[in-house]
Amino acid sequence: MKIGTLSFIGILLSMGLIALGCQKTDLAKEGKDAMVAKTTESQTYKTATFAGGCFWCIEADFEKIPGVAKVISGYTGGTKENPTYEEVSSGTTGHVEAVQVYYDPEKVNYEKLLQVFWRHIDPTDGGGQFVDRGSQYGSAIFYHDGEQKKAAEKSKQELAKSGKFGKPIVTPILKFTRFYEAEDYHQDYYRKNPLRYTYYRHGSGRDRFLEKVWAKERMETKADPEGKYKKPDDETLRRRLTPLQYEVTRDEGTEPPFQNEYWDNKREGIYVDIVSGEPLFSSKDKYDSGTGWPSFTRPLEPGNIVERDDHSLFMKRTEVRSKHGDSHLGHVFPDGPPPTGLRYCMNSAALRFIPKEDLEKEGYGQYAKLFAEKK
Repeated sequence: MKIGTLSFIGILLSMGLIALGCQKTDLAKEGKDAMVAKTTESQTYKTATFAGGCFWCIEADFEKIPGVAKVISGYTGGTKENPTYEEVSSGTTGHVEAVQVYYDPEKVNYEKLLQVFWRHIDPTDGGGQFVDRGSQYGSAIFYHDGEQKKAAEKSKQELAKSGKFGKPIVTPILKFTRFYEAEDYHQDYYRKNPLRYTYYRHGSGRDRFLEKVWAKERMETKADPEGKYKKPDDETLRRRLTPLQYEVTRDEGTEPPFQNEYWDNKREGIYVDIVSGEPLFSSKDKYDSGTGWPSFTRPLEPGNIVERDDHSLFMKRTEVRSKHGDSHLGHVFPDGPPPTGLRYCMNSAALRFIPKEDLEKEGYGQYAKLFAEKK
């Protein structure tokens, strides 16, 4: 965990959000440094490299973009070979925290990735990003060839001319040299440690800044970059949903335990909001809690989950709702298994299950990689 100020570290420590003494690998793995990387036998992806401060956040932002196959957190831009996290965070290696984005050019182009990048950083900050201070947290675009360089320079010029920022755009455009993968515990951090990640990201000031600057464009990455997940009007919902689905999602109802569709579902796939279709949970995180309701250790898309205090039934609980559909989903409890210790106890009536073999045709192809067999 890297926080820019001691006071912020103190806050997180007091909340129990920093795990000290985490096991670390001795050396960071050397990353892929080719413009084109084969990730499967049948599919070829292109590579883009960006630095935007905390790589936990940048990785999470890019992984939600349709057409992006994989995002790796790591280090680049410096001269130290096989740097460790401790060395890079000290600011003495010349490296910055960065991500390599492997993307399908038939589904998303480099220009789109540049747009996503600019809208998730502060390009006027030359001393770091948000709460993370120092050159190791600076922003940068690392181009892999002449076409990427040309596109990056054009996008930077257009951003400067837009007048969106009152200060100069200082993010440099640099030639890519070599990329080193960060330690395993940094990869997919937002999935492995959703609570710590959420508290860190909220406290960093990143999202407050982005919401203020890009409010009109509504381009913040919330697992819905195209704005396709929406709540229909009430008349449509009454016509489309069953009485139980309507009671649960709109009137905060609860279905009977052991007598619902998904409590014992063991198929691989994802669960989406029955109202909006936004992705919520994965079978990878589902477990048998013994309660008779589908239970998960963490969300598939934390950005699609809203948690609220619930004081009904003469007790304090944490209600879970969907962000875009505003559907009541269930509650989350602190009695779950590792790695999160949480139990997201959901109502089947609020969910729709999409098996892994149907993800592509249903428009959720970006999640198919979660269930790909390792060779």
